[in-house]
Amino acid sequence: MSPRVLPAEPGCVPILAWTRRLPPGAEAQLRLIASQPYVVEHVAAMPDLHVARRIAVGSVFATGHHIVPGALGGDLGCGVRAYRFAYPAALLGRDLLESLLARLSRVIPVGDATHRGKGLALPVELVSPPLSTQRLCREWERLAPRHLGTLGGGNHFVELDRDAGGDLWLLLHSGSRGVGATIADHHLRVATALGEGTLPGLSLHTPEGAACLADTQLACRFARVNRDVLAARALEVLSDVLGLTPDADATVDVHHNHVAPEEHFGRTLWVHRKGAVGLEAGQRGLIPGSMGTASYVVKGLGEPRSFRSCSHGAGRVLSRTEARARIRPAALEHALRRVVHDAGKADSLVEEAPAAYRDIAEVLQDEVDLVTPVRRLTPIAVLKG
Repeated sequence: MSPRVLPAEPGCVPILAWTRRLPPGAEAQLRLIASQPYVVEHVAAMPDLHVARRIAVGSVFATGHHIVPGALGGDLGCGVRAYRFAYPAALLGRDLLESLLARLSRVIPVGDATHRGKGLALPVELVSPPLSTQRLCREWERLAPRHLGTLGGGNHFVELDRDAGGDLWLLLHSGSRGVGATIADHHLRVATALGEGTLPGLSLHTPEGAACLADTQLACRFARVNRDVLAARALEVLSDVLGLTPDADATVDVHHNHVAPEEHFGRTLWVHRKGAVGLEAGQRGLIPGSMGTASYVVKGLGEPRSFRSCSHGAGRVLSRTEARARIRPAALEHALRRVVHDAGKADSLVEEAPAAYRDIAEVLQDEVDLVTPVRRLTPIAVLKG
């Protein structure tokens, strides 16, 4: 669909929304971004737009030389990855899937769980990294080894899927964990004290802005390495049990909470994405559905008005509080009757029930000029925190 254009208010940039409906409160959050003095061109809203803390998930905007820590979320560098195996998923009966899920849960800490003691040894690129304050350095030393290779909670997952041709896929979704949250919180406080605008931004020409960018990029690197470690553990389980190795050419990895310098409209801009994926034309991405519903491998179409962006998922229609109040564990169990999962967590997993999310097919219809779906993945087993 073509984007809805929300008329610009005086002194504000326009808003282009690739969604048939604006959730309550989302327009106000978009207009807050559009009113900031550092925002250029326009604000783009993705089809999975929904209200969140400070600004809506699914928001994309650009600045000339500012970084806006409050516009990226706390899970910096969060993203999704997928691996394909030339193996018929139909060979995996429920007993074997339950066994695989149990083994995955033993090697991947989920929810609030972290590694005990000193944690994991950090790879060389993450040992003693330069951070902008001594306090952040101490927090890094405390958190990074214990949080590396952990999944977290909420909508983070490790999942086994099958595609339309019957092949098996491994999907995972995680980010920078406590490391990213600590870095994000620190620079939000700095921006609140010294930044420009009512959604405070820091000029990259200042020491504070340069420090925010460097620390944010480090958090994004940690998030990617975290996915590396999670994937290595999950792939080892599949290798040990099934003797499988993934098809390297089919691997997909994208992140959706980040800021990056990119060429748009004839100049270099700093594009901020909160809950949105940047895809060049022809580049493959992954758009997960909800727990129990399909995900899609897609190809980007390079739509310039979206800053070459697309949705990062299905998008919530119920907040976590609303989902807990409205969705009964029995309803979740019915929705997941064909998906192997930990039924003992039904009381907490209602927050992630399919009914709490938009229909992924509808989301893809709304972004038909942003991406082309190339492969549908149906979940058969899901591990969540």
